[in-house]
Amino acid sequence: MSEIIPGLIEATEVSPLEERRADGPYELRVMGFDLSITSTGVARVDGSTFRIKTRQKDGPRRLTQIRDVLSIEVAEQRPHLVVVEDLPTKMHPRSLKPVAALHGVVQALLVDADVPWAYVAPLTLKKYACDNGRADKAGMAAAAFLADGAAFDDDDGGDRVDAWWLRAAGLDWCGLPQFAMPQGQRDALSKAEWPDTYAQRYVMGAAA
Repeated sequence: MSEIIPGLIEATEVSPLEERRADGPYELRVMGFDLSITSTGVARVDGSTFRIKTRQKDGPRRLTQIRDVLSIEVAEQRPHLVVVEDLPTKMHPRSLKPVAALHGVVQALLVDADVPWAYVAPLTLKKYACDNGRADKAGMAAAAFLADGAAFDDDDGGDRVDAWWLRAAGLDWCGLPQFAMPQGQRDALSKAEWPDTYAQRYVMGAAA
């Protein structure tokens, strides 16, 4: 398994989570959204994941279905930051329209909730997780297991594991990595779109 994921460090070599938290009264809460009009992956602030599945026959109502679930989750989870997987660079216009509409709906609910968001391109996320911008869903799942012992059953589309990695990327970018990663893979995150000075705001305690 490790042969297809260069550089990853076994989870057994990483200290327990409680030993990796930053000192002080603040705990950063990050969520990950892998947006899809058919099956959206969500990672909560504790790292647990789930999917929001919709039916094609519901048409545009799928936008409101996903919006309503995410609105409740954001209200309950109270994230300081949401990390969203960006649209693929190559996508057929017919497929792009509904997911682009979903991104707009989600941005609107985050604006209403006063929650900043970051965008991480699929290639960047794969480079961070697997040191391979072309990694497949199985590789992403294997990388999560090696990095932190995380397992994803019934996740054939990879929605949950992508959301999990998005959350991990946000924590890492803000200086609270949840597990050891090679620096070269961490460097890939500099290509993502992060809120201006967000990491500095967290360090100063403004995100609490």
